Amino acid sequence: MASERSSPPRRLRVLVDTNVVLDQLLRRDPWFSQARSFWQARDSGRIVAYLPASVLTDIYYIGRKEVGHEQARAGIARCLREFGVIPVHRAVLDAALALPGTDFEDNVQIACAQLARLDLIVTRNTRDFRHSPIAAVEPAAVTGHLMP
Repeated sequence: MASERSSPPRRLRVLVDTNVVLDQLLRRDPWFSQARSFWQARDSGRIVAYLPASVLTDIYYIGRKEVGHEQARAGIARCLREFGVIPVHRAVLDAALALPGTDFEDNVQIACAQLARLDLIVTRNTRDFRHSPIAAVEPAAVTGHLMP
């Protein structure tokens, strides 16, 4: 009788909102501490995290104002190492325009998550993603969506 191999557990695939990335890079409390379990799950490989390409410029801009050019560049390099990057092209922008929400930047993130067929959007502002067809959850709640 052939031995049965169990497949590895499916990893949760999430889009991470800009504010959550900045909380991590800039160690902004209380959000940095509250998201610890999310980042630990990501670091252990249970979560695969993605960013829309368009948010990298926002992360640099805000980071440069907070910590200076060199640390902001280091933060972008870290993002490129630790996150998948979803391209933002015409089809994504058209899809974002067609979404009902009033914040185009959030809609671009939703459209990217849809394009990449992600499981969740991780944000501190779940209310801003009420209209999203992909569930939005706070970082501390993500681990409740992991497969056992």
